[in-house]
Amino acid sequence: MRHVDFSPLYRSTVGFDRLFTMLDSLGQPDSGQSYPPYNIERTAEDAYRISMAVAGFSEEDLSIEAHRNVLTIKGEKTDDQSEGTEFLHRGIAARAFERRFQLADHVEVNGAELKNGLLHISLKRNIPEEMKPRRIDIAAARSTTPQIEAKAA
Repeated sequence: MRHVDFSPLYRSTVGFDRLFTMLDSLGQPDSGQSYPPYNIERTAEDAYRISMAVAGFSEEDLSIEAHRNVLTIKGEKTDDQSEGTEFLHRGIAARAFERRFQLADHVEVNGAELKNGLLHISLKRNIPEEMKPRRIDIAAARSTTPQIEAKAA
């Protein structure tokens, strides 16, 4: 992917630097990180869900943190290998991971649920009332000149 120069936009915009930084970082390769696999779904107009395959992890092995528009999900499996157990083949990945998601303004985490090896994180966009569009009534203009009525003769 080519590098995009945002410097001309900095001259005519105020407060969008975080957006430009985020767009610039999205262009950087994420070093091929594909574990664990996940889905991002839109469940309603202002509701989303991230589903992540975390088979073998328990609630104690996972941590979810939302801070300044970044959602961070970490998984660290405690080594619970029994004494005397020898794996002939270990195909179930239980390696540690950290996955970050950039959240838009006013997107909040509603909750998380671990079910059947899938971690479901519910998100909702809560736009404050003062930022929602509102209808402005137009008042009738008052006339300062007297109205003259014409009478038909």
